[in-house]
Amino acid sequence: GTVKESGEKHKGSVEIPNLSEENEVDDTEINVSKKKGEGDVLKDLMRTEGTTKVREALRDYLKALKTEFTLGMILPTKATGGQELAAERKLSGNAVQDSVSPQSLDIVGVKIPTVKIIMRETFNSPADKLYRIFTTKELVQKFSKGPAVIEAEKGGKLQMFDGCVSGEYAELVPSQRIVWKWRCSNWPDEHYATVALNFKDMSAQTELQLECKGVPVSDEDSTRQCWKKQYFEEIHILLQQSKDNTE
Repeated sequence: GTVKESGEKHKGSVEIPNLSEENEVDDTEINVSKKKGEGDVLKDLMRTEGTTKVREALRDYLKALKTEFTLGMILPTKATGGQELAAERKLSGNAVQDSVSPQSLDIVGVKIPTVKIIMRETFNSPADKLYRIFTTKELVQKFSKGPAVIEAEKGGKLQMFDGCVSGEYAELVPSQRIVWKWRCSNWPDEHYATVALNFKDMSAQTELQLECKGVPVSDEDSTRQCWKKQYFEEIHILLQQSKDNTE
């Protein structure tokens, strides 16, 4: 950097020793050093405002790296599903590789790095009624506001939101548990998440416990919003409408 008043140039360095996804960017260590001599004003500036700028750049860097790594993990066809991943070879030994390792899916198809989403929501409904909302075509169409394919039996098909969500029923325990093989249409071909819905009956209320395993890393936020906005909030509205009509 250059000291504006004197025009003197000074060299220094910035070291980031603990950069990884296991650490929050704000907790990342940023060490500033400078060769002996004058120009400490530059060193002080780097330790204050400079550190903030570096962390902003790191935040963008990690986001971009994760996105590029995710894209690199997607295999083009099912035929290559058993091969060692090119991206894994390329990034072998990299700290990011360790923290964003792909999970092996039971379903044959592409392999991509995935995350597990866990959510809980309490509904003013007994468990059996809430269970029916997820297994009855007419009720699914009401909260999803469109045509749906609902075959509520093991191996039965599932399709809703104009085809944006599809899959099949893998397990059904009336009023207690539903498991889907579930995917969004913009996910890589043949890639499915496993969605488990557990209904915890609390008399007049039910706590719905959602576990969604195998969500592509790049789609974590959009998947959470899908469940919150398009499922949970719309089901709350449907239950309230049903209550109002009964009263």
